[in-house]
Amino acid sequence: MTTNQSATIPAFSILPEPELLFHCDRFQDKSLHPLKGLVEFGPYSRSQLNSVIDPVRVAIVAPKDQANRLSNLVKELESSAKPIERKNYLVDFPGFSRVFGVRVIQSDVVVELSGDIDKAISKAQKPHLELLSKLVQALSVLRSRRSEFDIAMLLLPSKWQACFTGGDDDDFDLHDFLKATTASWGIPIQIIRENSALTYPCRCSVLWRLSIAMYCKAGGIPWKLADSDQETAFIGLSYALKKPGSDNRFVTCCSQVFDSDGAGLEFLAYETTQAVIEQRNPFLTRSEMRKVMSRSLMLYQKRHGGRAPKKLIIHKNNLFKKDEVEGVFDIFEAAESIDLLHVQPHAAWRGVKLEKPRREGQKAAPAMYPCERGTMLQLSGTETLLWVQGNAPTITGRDFFKEGKGIPSAILLTRYAGHGSFNDSCKSALALTKMDWNSDSLYSKEPVTIKYAGVLADIAKRMDTVGSAPYEFRFFM
Repeated sequence: MTTNQSATIPAFSILPEPELLFHCDRFQDKSLHPLKGLVEFGPYSRSQLNSVIDPVRVAIVAPKDQANRLSNLVKELESSAKPIERKNYLVDFPGFSRVFGVRVIQSDVVVELSGDIDKAISKAQKPHLELLSKLVQALSVLRSRRSEFDIAMLLLPSKWQACFTGGDDDDFDLHDFLKATTASWGIPIQIIRENSALTYPCRCSVLWRLSIAMYCKAGGIPWKLADSDQETAFIGLSYALKKPGSDNRFVTCCSQVFDSDGAGLEFLAYETTQAVIEQRNPFLTRSEMRKVMSRSLMLYQKRHGGRAPKKLIIHKNNLFKKDEVEGVFDIFEAAESIDLLHVQPHAAWRGVKLEKPRREGQKAAPAMYPCERGTMLQLSGTETLLWVQGNAPTITGRDFFKEGKGIPSAILLTRYAGHGSFNDSCKSALALTKMDWNSDSLYSKEPVTIKYAGVLADIAKRMDTVGSAPYEFRFFM
């Protein structure tokens, strides 16, 4: 059946690009551009009493006779570099100590992997598990020397690439298993892949990305959100099946708690069998959601002098069931406002910006750049589209599309609780795309509430035991 009737959708609006803050007292120290802000003002935590201790000491773990490659990389962090890619965004890297105000040096802790590791891998029935075993054995040496370094740096050569993941029926990821192991030991680790950090041609890009990540792993905060409601809390929820395909399937629920500035440094992992599995998506019962939210509330209160948030925004990677909604309200019944949002990163909608016709009677033509980042289009009382990707001309003073080409997709926000305008919910979601401290980019494709919770769930499900105490996110970066 066809129809010639046209449909009218609501008018769109464009949210302003969120600003970032780089000082806890000087509120004028802010910038739209994270890298320019770091160069001009330095990192946020440098203005705090509990700042990162100088110097940041790096332990090295590498294959036999390759430790010098990581030693040279640590030295390179103190050198300057100019961009040869993304020149419309990247700025000159002036050196780690000039950016962050602390030095980075190699510690006396150097661990060489066994010389027979290649032979052991080639003979193993499951090479990826053999590699993991050898690496964990080497990394365990760090535990007895924990006071001698701040961050461990591990080199993975390209020749082991085939062992980084398992087969189609094997839920194995070397990166996640290593992070799960070292996190349980309280050791932040920076994994260096030979074909990326060591050989990537744009050293400026490598040094920016690596420096920001290492500063955070040392306990630093590079930036916070400049405009935020001081009594709002953000929580990201993500679930993961610990043993997919087995009869005894445990659910790991990760709750990443952010304060009003978007700087969540701790998260909670929670194991339960009291969940309903629908098409591989786990949903908590009302009592289990109460337990998760109760622990999240306690974590927030611990960091805010016993205060409970007046406003709560929860981002979840799948829809909310009725029991889950009620479980949230049971714990946060005193909150003045609760927004429960299903964040769908890749909506089917696309938006193309059209240029106004130059002459009367001409048709509008697609613009050279996509619709602007921050474009918001409400579809109904419970659904709205938000383009977190898109043209961001305010960053460089001219058209700037991070992805370079293509038509950006929107994220779809579906509200299961809450009232009023979607404006505040979209503003916070847009701002939280700029809080990924494991990247040098302007933004990520989804709010870090969802992104971090998903990363944490994938790693936590590989941990032998999940403790009840909060985990610091820097161990999982």
